Amino acid sequence: MKPKKASSIALAQICCRALDAKKAEDIRILDVGEVSSITNFLVIATATSETHLRALRIELEKELDASRMRIVGLETAQESGWTVIDLFDVMVHLFTAERRDRFRLEALWKDSVEIPLSNLLAFNEKHRTKRTVAPRKPKPSHSHPRRRKSG
Repeated sequence: MKPKKASSIALAQICCRALDAKKAEDIRILDVGEVSSITNFLVIATATSETHLRALRIELEKELDASRMRIVGLETAQESGWTVIDLFDVMVHLFTAERRDRFRLEALWKDSVEIPLSNLLAFNEKHRTKRTVAPRKPKPSHSHPRRRKSG
């Protein structure tokens, strides 16, 4: 995998992990690198409502910020049912079910290669670094009663 492609897939993984954690529905990842001159991957997901759509966007922004990833552009209109987040190598499209059905991006990009979500999430779990926890100090076997302050 080319270095640029590797960093793009890592970015797509961050997005999918954040969306999955916030219960986005029908998350799809399309590798459009061979058929698009503007991006490498599309991440498409469905929200259950406008409120859920907003929550998905906010969670994604938090995760990207924590990962020090830059959002190139963000397009959303209140009550539109569609939010687009441009990360240059990855474009994220969040829809309500009605809007997703209407615009059918998967059909528009039918020449792309779909990457199963389970592959990305499994990759994250498999390669996640284990955090080590410092051992706790043992408690003393005898305890002293609290002393009252005199006064």
